[in-house]
Amino acid sequence: MKLKALAGSIPGKVRIIGDEDTEILSLCSDSRQVKPGALFFCTPGLRMDAHDFAPQAVQGGAVALVVERQLPIDVPQVLVEDVRMAISYVASEFFGNPSRKMLLIGITGTKGKTTSSFLIKSILEEAGKKTGLIGTVCSMIGEEVIPANLTTPDPIVTQTLLHRMVQAGCECVVMEVSAHALAMHRLAGVKFDIGAFTNFSQDHLDYFKNMDEYFDTKMRFFEPDMVENIVYNVDDERVAEAIKHLGREALRIGIRASSDVYANDIEINERGCSFLMTWHKQFRVSVALKLAGIFNVYNALLAAGVCICAGVGPEAIRRGLEDVRAVPGRIELLETGTPYRVILDYAHSPDSLENILKAVRQTAKGRMIALFGCGGNRDAAKRPVMGEIAGELADFCILTSDNPRNENPMDILSQIEEGIRHTGCEYVVIENRREAIRYALEHARFGDVIVLAGKGHETYQEINGVKHPFDEKIIVAELLSEITGR
Repeated sequence: MKLKALAGSIPGKVRIIGDEDTEILSLCSDSRQVKPGALFFCTPGLRMDAHDFAPQAVQGGAVALVVERQLPIDVPQVLVEDVRMAISYVASEFFGNPSRKMLLIGITGTKGKTTSSFLIKSILEEAGKKTGLIGTVCSMIGEEVIPANLTTPDPIVTQTLLHRMVQAGCECVVMEVSAHALAMHRLAGVKFDIGAFTNFSQDHLDYFKNMDEYFDTKMRFFEPDMVENIVYNVDDERVAEAIKHLGREALRIGIRASSDVYANDIEINERGCSFLMTWHKQFRVSVALKLAGIFNVYNALLAAGVCICAGVGPEAIRRGLEDVRAVPGRIELLETGTPYRVILDYAHSPDSLENILKAVRQTAKGRMIALFGCGGNRDAAKRPVMGEIAGELADFCILTSDNPRNENPMDILSQIEEGIRHTGCEYVVIENRREAIRYALEHARFGDVIVLAGKGHETYQEINGVKHPFDEKIIVAELLSEITGR
């Protein structure tokens, strides 16, 4: 594709310096991955500026640059106001605007994005629509699974995936939309047919200045230029108030407040929950969900609301919800063959930890053992809060490493201890996470429930910039084999 055609897709002030008919064969924003014929984006960042790596990119085969300031390099350059925003528009144009060729669904919110996305995909496929998924755990093109690194990938990866989905015959795609992606303009110029807001609570304050900035960033998603139809959790008061002030029609889901799609007669057990789901004056259907916890009732309602907007009928919605037996790392019951249960969950924020522990408490016959830590180089303010929550809700806590990254693990654990001490809950500190899991397995008794919180679907532990293999499903199986001799 010609450089001038790609540059023409970028809004705002744009100037091409050099040969505008240069043929572009690929797009790249990492100078180490440049291929011959590439258009290289000089993205400024907090720690490094890709403008500094432009010579390396050109040496690697880049034939043109997208820049915010003209560089003394003899290749065509597209001068723009915001390179991050330009990437999204250019990537979409380069791949033929694939999002316009499918029903595009976006899910944002602090919690529930992953589970809601899996439920939506299941429902749409039950309705006979081949569906793609882009999210935290993985991306999927029909049944093909592609590993994921970010909740919402960078624009080049996103548009590549969307293009592949179109080629594979996908009619729909459901995508998790993170606040980071919105702040970094990763989805600039992309129009969603349906956008949903799960809920809002504290998270990511290492990146956003405060909760207001975090919330306002998420609300950008619901501007008319990004989303056509809105579905939201009306029981979340802050979300409900903000959506109401948009002055746009929206489908409400909930349990407590007046809703368009709602659940009652809710019964929860250790392996799932059942409820009666009603779409006001349209249909009523009984659902036997195989995912436990009241928060999964909300996720199911949100998925149903989205699929109602997509024109799916009640039986396909019910079957699609009931077909999902587990979502990787989300209140996932491991098959251990032990007289106690072991549950894996991604909970890594105060609200998500509280939700999982309350959900498990409802069905625990013995003690609830909470094993968790907090990530390094992330919001430190939540560490004592999570310690207090675990201390109040669990019978016994095991404090251990999560992804310490570049922080001293014991410093992180001491901050968690500040919150747990005054609760009176018994606890131990075992920094090595594998040994902490061993301790939990060796000390659990009949009827107990061990909650391994924080890692969920992740298969690594990040320590001093290195990602070490660490899949808790594998580790639990290995440890049980060592302990039992089987």
